[in-house]
Amino acid sequence: RRRQRQMCIRDSCMGCRTCMVACKTENGTPASHFFMYVFRFVEGTYPNAQLRYLPRACNHCEDPPCVRACPTQATFKNEDGIVMMDFHRCIGCRFCMAACPFGARSFNFRDPRPFIEENNKEFPTRMKGVVEKCNFCAERLAVGKLPACVEASNGAIAFGDLYDEHSEVRKLLKENYTIRRKQTLGTEPSVYYIV
Repeated sequence: RRRQRQMCIRDSCMGCRTCMVACKTENGTPASHFFMYVFRFVEGTYPNAQLRYLPRACNHCEDPPCVRACPTQATFKNEDGIVMMDFHRCIGCRFCMAACPFGARSFNFRDPRPFIEENNKEFPTRMKGVVEKCNFCAERLAVGKLPACVEASNGAIAFGDLYDEHSEVRKLLKENYTIRRKQTLGTEPSVYYIV
């Protein structure tokens, strides 16, 4: 049975950045690396201005340019449609970073393993000189858990299988107007924003 994992971000994000903290704790990323980042911006003009928030993770595109750009197949899509990394195949050329139109990748200029020791020892081992990115917490999905950012978001982020007619994501996409980032590029992102 085909599956397609989707993330749906509601407009109820309050900018608390708990999802960022949960992601960083789960993945043990260095201080400068964020697989999930919440941007703040002002919408409108004074006196009708308001602060808005935009959580951003890897878009796990249906047609990911990063996969095509990788010369060693270190970046690939798994059976769930999640764009994954094999850290042991990565040669650090950073072609995937140049190809990604969403800026969703980070390069390890220093050894990230001390950060793993401090946090989640179950995260796959990676090393200096490789690229990293969000993997929708594939290791958590494998044991029936939600991605860390979703679990910590207090309902602001939903996650599920687009092809499961009972999934929350499918229901949200059916009932709400949504947008995806940079849709005109044709990458078909798997992260939707309810507006």
